[in-house]
Parts: sequence; structure tokens; C-alpha cells
Amino acid sequence: MANFWRIAFAGFVAGALSVLVFHQWGFYLAAELGFGQPNLYNMRPVPPWGVPAIVSLAFWGGLWGALGAFVVARLPGMLNGALGWILFASTLVLAVSWFVVLPMKGAPIGGGWRLPGVIVVPIVYALWGFGMWLFYGLVRRLLK
Repeated sequence: MANFWRIAFAGFVAGALSVLVFHQWGFYLAAELGFGQPNLYNMRPVPPWGVPAIVSLAFWGGLWGALGAFVVARLPGMLNGALGWILFASTLVLAVSWFVVLPMKGAPIGGGWRLPGVIVVPIVYALWGFGMWLFYGLVRRLLK
């Protein structure tokens, strides 16, 4: 059972840190290339508890990271490394965001399928997945 919590903790930390570094950096890079104007490290309070948006993003990123730690480890072959984390973030998490979270918030599915979002967002999520892989490996080594 202790190993379960160690894996979950490492995944949570990896997901949260990757939001703060890779996710936000990906949107910054996209903005620098002329693809939108994201509100990076947004401190605007979000419902229901009024925490800053970036804290909410990092928390949810951490939960996804904890789940990813268990899912990716069970993938076969080369999918249980960086590629698995990248695909986990840029397919499963992105699909939940587009088809569940956005409609729950009153936004259109897939953000309305507008360009450049349908290209930029999957790339940013892939960067976030890569970051989770890096941070997960680091945290797991630190916890041994």
C-alpha cells in the first residue's frame, strides 16, 4: 500500500509541476509564434472556491498526473515511457477536456473546433505529458 501512495504522490507532483512549467511554457511559446494571447499564470479566482486559476490548473494537472502514473506504467513496451505520458496527456486528458469539461462550463465541444486551438492545444498537452514524464522520473528517484 505504501508503494501505491508513493506512485500517486509522485504522479501528482509531476502533473502539477508540469502544468506550472511545460503547460504554461507551451502556451507562451504558441503566443510568441502568433497563435493567440493566453493568460499565463492566471491569478483570477475561479469557482467554486475562488482559488487562482493557475492553482486550479496545477491541482487538476496533479490529479491527472496521479492517474497517469498508474495508467502509463501498465502500457506495453515503449509506451510505458515518455511516449506513453505524451499520448496520455494529448489524447485521453485532451478528450476529457474537449468533450466533458468544456461543455460542463458552457463552452462548445472542442472549443468550437477553431484554429489555431485545435492544433496548438494538443501540442501543449503533449508538452505537458513530456514534462510529467520528466518530473515523475525525478520524483520517483527522490522518493527511493
